[in-house]
Formats: sequence, structure tokens, C-alpha cells
Amino acid sequence: MAGNRFYLKMRLFLPFAATAALSACATPSDRISDALMGYGIDRGRAECMGSRLQKNLSISQLQELARVARAFRENDPSPGKLTVNDLLRVAGQVQDPRVPLEVAKGSGKCGLVTRPFMSMLSAVSGR
Repeated sequence: MAGNRFYLKMRLFLPFAATAALSACATPSDRISDALMGYGIDRGRAECMGSRLQKNLSISQLQELARVARAFRENDPSPGKLTVNDLLRVAGQVQDPRVPLEVAKGSGKCGLVTRPFMSMLSAVSGR
């Protein structure tokens, strides 16, 4: 009888353990895209932003961006929706100037902003 309880408990526990193990293995790109999808950005654009930011920013820059984003979300009147302006405002709060630049470039390359904004960004960044 005790063996059956143990088996039952293990059967219930293993899926949770597997899920926790998989989430611990998530790349920064996966975490970024998951967070952006949670804000209502479609999967393709969110994955594009995640991979661009992971490629172009350091872990410490990404951690600072995440910290600022969490603080913004706590005070956001509509926390379920993220606009491009919100995203750029959050990135602008990070002290490292490379972070808002990469977020802005990624927003354009991944289709989150309009063409005129991209022309202005290219002129400003020289790229």
C-alpha cells in the first residue's frame, strides 16, 4: 500500500519537475519572447526581438532591462498590453545607452514600428 502511494506521488510530481527543469534551461531569448508574448505581441515578432536582444546585449544588460521592465509593469495602468512606446520608454530607463538603441533597432527590424521611424533611427545611429 505504501509503495502505491509513493508511486502515485511520483507520477504526480514528475510532470512538475520536468516543467521546472525545462524552464530553468530557457535561453534569454526564450524568456524575452515569452515575456513579450505575455504582453500581447505575436509569437513571430516576440521571437525576433528575443533573439536580436540576446545576440546584441550582454547578460548584465538584459538583466537590467528585465529589472526596469518589472518595475514598469508594477506601475502600468494596463499591464496586459505593451505598446512600442512602452517598450522604448522602458529601454530608455536603462543607464547603458546601448540598451535603448538595440531595443529600438530590434523593434524596427522585427516589425513593431513603422517605416518612417526606422528611417529616423538609421539616420541617428549611422547604420
